Amino acid sequence: MHTHLRFMTMLDHTVRLLPLGDAALTVELGDAIDPAVNARVIALAERIRGQSWNGVLDVVPTYRSLTIHVDPRRLDLPALMERLRLLPAPPPAEPASGKEVTIPVLYGGDAGPDLDDLAEFANLSATDVIRLHSSTAYRVYMLGFTPGFPYLGSVPEPLAMPRLETPRPTVPAGSVGIAGRQTGIYPIASPGGWRIIGRTPRALYRPVSQTPFLVSPGDVVRFVPIDAATFDRLRRESHDQS
Repeated sequence: MHTHLRFMTMLDHTVRLLPLGDAALTVELGDAIDPAVNARVIALAERIRGQSWNGVLDVVPTYRSLTIHVDPRRLDLPALMERLRLLPAPPPAEPASGKEVTIPVLYGGDAGPDLDDLAEFANLSATDVIRLHSSTAYRVYMLGFTPGFPYLGSVPEPLAMPRLETPRPTVPAGSVGIAGRQTGIYPIASPGGWRIIGRTPRALYRPVSQTPFLVSPGDVVRFVPIDAATFDRLRRESHDQS
């Protein structure tokens, strides 16, 4: 079961409301991975958070939708839908609305065990893969999978290699991977099936910090190639600051 709701800012864009049981509601703003759609998602999520509605537990934006988690004892879904209908329209959102974050990356070798396979897949040299991957400005569409894992897009078409058929049991923290048109960074060691092409010494997840995540949806990420000596120095500096 779903319903439709039209927001003033969406103009001709129809919004779909999808109840998830009695404790969550997904608001779909589009059907494609698109920077403009994602910008509207982020703007709407910020507007909802700013209302401080009693009973709303969390607002989670994704590529093209957001999910509102509620305590149904304090706010039921029909009441939430009515509040959304009456919600003042957020201002038009620019696709690139966040901060720019530079991520140094040691590509290849032990840090990037799939770089050569990706180069063969793309019919390019490893050097050209690194150049292509690091020459693109990537939008942070969403965080998920593990704390602070940024889903970034879109990689140049030649680099859009599918995931591994069998995921690795453990991918080291800081690993930079590719899965189709997405690239991302593993904030913590975890299982994973993305093609690992490098590793960053920067910490993306700092659980004891007041701002635990290095990047947020709407930010722009740029990768910068570094050598092994620079990687070791930056990793030491990061540990000293933690």
